[in-house]
Amino acid sequence: MNDTAPANFYRHILDNLSDAVLLFNDSLSLVYINMPGEMLFSLRARHVLGNQAQQVFFFSDEGMEEDMRRVLAAGSTLTKRNVVLALPLHPMTVNVTMTPVNEGGASLLLIEVQQVDRHLRFSMEEQLQAQQNAAKMLLRGLAHEIKNPLGGLRGAAQLLDRELPEDELREYTRIIIEESDRLQSLVDRMLAPNKPLQKSLINIHRVLERVRQLVQVEVPSGVQLVRDYDPSMPALHGDSDQLIQAILNIVRNAAQAVGKQGKITIRSRVHRQVTIGLHRHPLVAKIDVIDNGPGIKPELLNQIFYPMVTGRAEGTGLGLSIAQSLISQHGGMVECDSKPGETIFSIFLPLEKEHE
Repeated sequence: MNDTAPANFYRHILDNLSDAVLLFNDSLSLVYINMPGEMLFSLRARHVLGNQAQQVFFFSDEGMEEDMRRVLAAGSTLTKRNVVLALPLHPMTVNVTMTPVNEGGASLLLIEVQQVDRHLRFSMEEQLQAQQNAAKMLLRGLAHEIKNPLGGLRGAAQLLDRELPEDELREYTRIIIEESDRLQSLVDRMLAPNKPLQKSLINIHRVLERVRQLVQVEVPSGVQLVRDYDPSMPALHGDSDQLIQAILNIVRNAAQAVGKQGKITIRSRVHRQVTIGLHRHPLVAKIDVIDNGPGIKPELLNQIFYPMVTGRAEGTGLGLSIAQSLISQHGGMVECDSKPGETIFSIFLPLEKEHE
């Protein structure tokens, strides 16, 4: 083993942690940041090495730098919880642990950063998934109970239609048949996500382009569809047709939100060390569908993936539920964050070959 092997080995370990690790010298200049830190703060190490702590963290608490200096001086560890980082792109809440380190006579400050709001979202996602699974089991049982009498009702209406002598009376039987067909279609959509996946190696951007083309011909001319793709994203194993359906449901939902005029952005990025459910994935594809519509009502935000929940009078409440189910079958998850003027649906899909 050569002299550089141990350093590379430890660097590899630090890059595979789930938390950010940063190292500052005694003047609070950054001398090291691991890969999860780069992802957390949306920056590159080569661009920020040598920067002061405030330029990296954007602490909203003015006492944080004093705490860092005090830890260096006292030589004792300090943990601060629920610290707000006012980052330019995405403010976040974190827990920060500061540990003084002496290396070759030099005083260094090791800082571990754990994103609190991300863990809260994962906990909420697990709870939502459990509740949605219970709701789907109930709906599927109900759907099977509906299908049999529905078929008998439609058949009886068809027989009656043949026997009735007057067109005016047959109009009533046609209404029964049409409504039976509509209910049958609704029931089939409830059961649709049960279809087995046909996985193959796919380019997710081809899926996104297909979705964009389908929605482009549906939306009014005042709606702008914007692409923001990461060309370095590797291929993933998935069912192309079902991913198209899942993402199409979400983009159509965005199109309905913006109405006759607005902007929808479809964005792809690679994220590292992302936990989905009980699994931590080294590489994940993150697909964001962003619209500038009025936003989702706060009372609906935690329920939008439930079957039959919708904020539109003409909606069925199945589109997002089916999308969530299809993404879950791929080992992924869907998150939503909404405020007036900006709603973001984020789809996370593992990039490893199989999700066991």
